[in-house]
Amino acid sequence: MTKYTLTVTCKTKRGIVAAIATFLAESGCNITDSAQFDDIESGLFFMRISFVSESGASLDALKEGFIPIADMFQMTHGFHDETEKMKVVIMVSRFGHCLNDLLYRWKIGALPIDIVAVISNHMDYQKVVVNADIPFHCIKVTKENKPEAEAAQLRIVEETGADLIVLARYMQVLSDEMCRKMSGRIINIHHSFLPSFKGANPYKQAFERGVKLIGATSHYVTADLDEGPIIEQDIIRVTHAQSPDDYVSLGRDVESQVLARAIHAHIHRRALLNGNKTVVFPASPNSYASERMG
Repeated sequence: MTKYTLTVTCKTKRGIVAAIATFLAESGCNITDSAQFDDIESGLFFMRISFVSESGASLDALKEGFIPIADMFQMTHGFHDETEKMKVVIMVSRFGHCLNDLLYRWKIGALPIDIVAVISNHMDYQKVVVNADIPFHCIKVTKENKPEAEAAQLRIVEETGADLIVLARYMQVLSDEMCRKMSGRIINIHHSFLPSFKGANPYKQAFERGVKLIGATSHYVTADLDEGPIIEQDIIRVTHAQSPDDYVSLGRDVESQVLARAIHAHIHRRALLNGNKTVVFPASPNSYASERMG
């Protein structure tokens, strides 16, 4: 039986859940996992449903049949085949911890994605990427050629049919135009010291202030740079005994884990935009299982 996911966002109104459940049941589908959230402040309703088609109903048939319900409640919604892997472009500069972590998770199936390209403004990780049979593109970025460089990057995204761009410590600021064009489809990772410690050596700044918690934040990219809707965060404790270099090393681990969890939420359609925030539903059963365990 084919497994599908349905995501829904609309103004809250009585009868939404009943209408969806009735439609799926009458279409020969069985719900296996469901999560919903009613945001009192925004007046928006969010829902994510995993289900199987026991009658063999196709995705196109479900989409077509759902139109009257979507129109009735003015829904933003999407049906997705859970067996189809999302196409992803990874962008990286000279810090490779997130890239290497993602490549490993991808290799063992812990992140069921299709990495269609890796783009970098340096050559440091060409061999690592090519050895994984993934196309590598080095696109140098300067103040003078930034528009042309971004145009080349977008061509790769369009030609590969990528659904998501992952900034795995890509140290170039994206233009407002690129952020708007890929709105909701770019995920970034950075340390969680902002806005307290900006600029160069944030971990050293944190050390000098005696910070006891360091962490990482992964978010959707907007024109507001590091202020996009947050998907995932985590922290670890440090003490007076750690050095600035220890902070950096520990920070790398947190960044890698947080970015992977954010991507996992996005590719499984668990992260839904809610203005400047996100609604992130729990993972469905078995969604963390790898093709190659251990």
